[in-house]
Amino acid sequence: MEITSSPSPPSGRFKLFDQLELQEFNDKYVIKSVESPNRGFYISRLHGDIQPLNNDNDGGGCDESSVSPSKTSVIYGVVGTIRLVVGTYMLVIISRKEVGEFLGFPVFRIAAMKFLPCNEALKFSTAQEKRDEAYFMNLLKVVESTPGLYYSYETDITLNLQRRCKLAEGWMSKPIWKSADPRFVWNKSLLEELIEFKLDEFIIPLLQGSFGAAQLKIKESSATVTLVSRRCTRRLGTRMWRRGANLEGDTANFIETEQLLELEGYRSSLLQIRGSIPLLWEQIVDLSYRPCLRIISHEQTSKVVERHFHDLHQRYGDTMAVDLTNKHGDEGQLSTAYAAEMQKLPNVRYVPFDFHHVCGNSNFDNLQILYNQISDDFQKQGYILIDAEGNILEEQKGIIRSNCIDCLDRTNVTQSFLGQKSLTMQLQRIGVLSSIEFITMFSEEYGKFRALWAEQGDEVSLEYAGTHALKGDLVRYGRQTIGGIIKDGMSALSRYYLNNFQDGVRQDALDLISGHYSVNRNGPSPFQLNGFESLSYLPVASAASALIIGGLTITSVTIQQAGRQAQQYLSTVIWAGVTAGVMAVVKANGRQFCSRPRLCGLM
Repeated sequence: MEITSSPSPPSGRFKLFDQLELQEFNDKYVIKSVESPNRGFYISRLHGDIQPLNNDNDGGGCDESSVSPSKTSVIYGVVGTIRLVVGTYMLVIISRKEVGEFLGFPVFRIAAMKFLPCNEALKFSTAQEKRDEAYFMNLLKVVESTPGLYYSYETDITLNLQRRCKLAEGWMSKPIWKSADPRFVWNKSLLEELIEFKLDEFIIPLLQGSFGAAQLKIKESSATVTLVSRRCTRRLGTRMWRRGANLEGDTANFIETEQLLELEGYRSSLLQIRGSIPLLWEQIVDLSYRPCLRIISHEQTSKVVERHFHDLHQRYGDTMAVDLTNKHGDEGQLSTAYAAEMQKLPNVRYVPFDFHHVCGNSNFDNLQILYNQISDDFQKQGYILIDAEGNILEEQKGIIRSNCIDCLDRTNVTQSFLGQKSLTMQLQRIGVLSSIEFITMFSEEYGKFRALWAEQGDEVSLEYAGTHALKGDLVRYGRQTIGGIIKDGMSALSRYYLNNFQDGVRQDALDLISGHYSVNRNGPSPFQLNGFESLSYLPVASAASALIIGGLTITSVTIQQAGRQAQQYLSTVIWAGVTAGVMAVVKANGRQFCSRPRLCGLM
């Protein structure tokens, strides 16, 4: 099947409006296409109802009191709407940045979003409703700063290359949201009203994850390598608040990563996936640096694992599960339980590999030991390859599913290693490299490739853990550096702080925006219903002081010792920073902490 890559879409290909005019009236917001002013809709500021514009009346039926808008501005898309206790809120894109192309189509990252409040009815609400609405509105403020959201006006970036090839001819002439993979549409629950009113040209499926591209010059050939990571929304959450699987078999931090090569008319793509260990387990924050892992005993555990891998097989083919966790301590117990369940699935190959034991902090090349174990199956799984005429020469027949505990640092190092191996195979297959040449021989180009993977690791880590990835040096340089040790120490301390004092509220915001928590407009206050009283919040000044004190401690001590035995001191330094930070918060706050004060009892 031919895949057209023209940057200028021919007539008949569906395209979203890429620039909108927002008019603010006293009683409504009017949103129109700049290029087609008669296309648009308005939303009431009183009750949040949406109505398409009447083509004969560009003002959307504005009455005499609101003929002229109080403010007019340009926005770049509508993310969707959400209804709270009283009001409705529309999320719009107010700033964007073009970051590259996916199969010839421009891709943008959201730089800023804001909610337009349609909550004039608040003035008629009870005091309790106003309090509840205020809390939910604070969660919406958290949503506005969501990182790593990408989209295209001209194509669906939730679909990988191989999946696109399987779709029926003519699919690109249909509205983009109709072909999107619902697993990877971050704003899926926010689009319902726009879909109901058939506002197809305004409906933007957003992908959360990462997007990056690098231009490589290999011998005489110019190539583009694009790396796209797609975060699944089925079990969306933050590091400590979303672990393991749910009863349906969906896992936390599940990400599909596509490494796409475009060269001399050829297109080739490798898919890898990661996700939390698909058992029922949790890790409750308790102010300790490493909270205990607890495996939840449940009669459905085996079914959960089976459901998870059945879904993977249906989507990707044969699956190889690479488990990078430690084989001792809490991680070891979890790994043992995982291995026991995997023995019940004869059609899935399970490969345990203790990354820390084999590779330590600096022996990146020791991943070759893992590769030697899995290389035959990895090469059989292959990749998709399409020639310049659109003919499919190869297809990917299976996939590697990697995990550590967070599915961030060790996982990213391992996936980048496998990506490098596949890139060499693809270049050899196309004929750019001979059978005895490897991408690693081209140091400058290989450096760009490594940087691409390191940046991807940082971005997906920010979304789940709130910090850059650890072990980024192993990806960038193949070894750990003094600067990397300091950066890892700061990130470890920041993760500790975020896990204990911020991620609970961030989890509430994600649950709200993902549709996992429904606001009941007609029922009693959810907080009164569940016995919540006045709640204490961590003061911003105290939290900031804690982070600064902890940060200064780790930075100063590490720099002093960096010249000699830096790694030996790292653990001590982290604990010193953590202790100083926690003590500062305890002293300043003087009361119990509640990272997740509201919705935790409701989920």
